[in-house]
Amino acid sequence: MKRCFSLGLPLVIGLGLIGSTTACTHTSTIASFAPVAPTPPQPLQYKVYSFPHSKIHTLVIPAGSNYEVTAAIAPDVQPLATFAQQHQAIAVLNGGFFDPVNSKSTSHIVLAGKQVANPQDNERLIQNPDLTPYLPLILNRSELRSYRCAGQIRYEISRHDKPIPPGCELLMALGAGPQLLPQNTSVQEGFIAYSGETITRDSLGSLYPNARSAIGLKADGSLVWLMVAERPDSNQPGGLSLPELAQFMQSLGVVKGMNLDGGSSASFYYQGQTHFGKLNASGEPVQRPVKSVLLLN
Repeated sequence: MKRCFSLGLPLVIGLGLIGSTTACTHTSTIASFAPVAPTPPQPLQYKVYSFPHSKIHTLVIPAGSNYEVTAAIAPDVQPLATFAQQHQAIAVLNGGFFDPVNSKSTSHIVLAGKQVANPQDNERLIQNPDLTPYLPLILNRSELRSYRCAGQIRYEISRHDKPIPPGCELLMALGAGPQLLPQNTSVQEGFIAYSGETITRDSLGSLYPNARSAIGLKADGSLVWLMVAERPDSNQPGGLSLPELAQFMQSLGVVKGMNLDGGSSASFYYQGQTHFGKLNASGEPVQRPVKSVLLLN
């Protein structure tokens, strides 16, 4: 079922988008002694939301399911379909930032508890004089983490320097940013800078529509993947701004969300098909290979 709504400011409070449910409780002395069947695992929930200037692909991975989200990184760069084939993944979402000139990651990545990508190893990032004032912020951006805590897998979105919780083991981390929910951390992570009230730096074009990718967490621990694609039949700039993306994520019940690499990198693989976010001047998808991804197995 397709549900459409405006992405203007009224969206924040509309939530009549998710709908409401009414629960009825029936008391029975006989049923109270009957064995309770275990709750079956919830299936993946894939939906596409259509708007005048964009389409948003979403995938909800229910908490407590047997699915696992991890990450992967390529020696150079490669298409999402190649990642899917190599790792026999059900779904793949483009991940962290990288330098298109040298194909080195500009985001932290941890796999199997070991750091496999460190932005400090990218000389074009570290030695760029224009970025020197922002390096402490760039090197401490947000990341999606997976932990093993008391035998259970749990996910968290946090800044890179946040300590690992006591009794937990860090399995995976994929950096990107900024956080979009519960608040936007673009300034704290070096994406946006101001001089007075004037924006002097906006490395993501945050306030303008663009193809985007993001990851979110619901209150019950479910993960939400999102990829915002431009529409070829739109005569206006497609995609969403970061504030609009945060609004949309909130309407889905996301309480903590993080932006991923976007623009030409925005892409999502599911059910054997790759969906691309960015369109060229002719309205054709930009099929850009990427450095890192999130995997669903």
